[in-house]
Amino acid sequence: MKRTKQERQQKLQETIEETPFITDEELARKFGVSIQTIRLDRMELSIPELRERIKSMAKNNWQETVRALPIDEVIGEIIDLELDQRAISILDIGREHVFSRNKIARGHHLFAQANSLAVAVIDDELALTAKSEIRFKRQVKEGERVVAKATVKGNDDKGRTIVEVNSFVEHERVFTGRFEMYRSNDQKEMHK
Repeated sequence: MKRTKQERQQKLQETIEETPFITDEELARKFGVSIQTIRLDRMELSIPELRERIKSMAKNNWQETVRALPIDEVIGEIIDLELDQRAISILDIGREHVFSRNKIARGHHLFAQANSLAVAVIDDELALTAKSEIRFKRQVKEGERVVAKATVKGNDDKGRTIVEVNSFVEHERVFTGRFEMYRSNDQKEMHK
């Protein structure tokens, strides 16, 4: 059954409110229309594009929460955060992130997303990476969305906070990392 433009726009608005991180491509498939139609509908409804929705949500929700670094220094956009527990960020791989000849993402971007998320999840004014163990599981290409999920695992025998970060494209793991994080209270202990 084909919807009228008004019905489609109403459903579009409801869908974006329920799932604000849905892409124009996913919306086009869902509604059986072109991406251009979705973009025109969003413009008429004054709904910003995905990147702007994510930035707005991150600034509104976590600007005051992240303590260890300014929110705009996190690589990717934070979409969920519970300090000293877990955090999630999204990084859309664009032309600026890839090698020009093969469109494969440079590894330092995936590492930077994971490392900055490991810092952001720490509930302290100072959080620094002391050590990291990382593994790239597969290459990531231009146009893919990387979702990084950080989980605080506790403290090691040196009192450092262990943060595990797994990054996914859709449901496939593309990167994994284990980060040992210094905190400001670790610095006080080191100087005793």
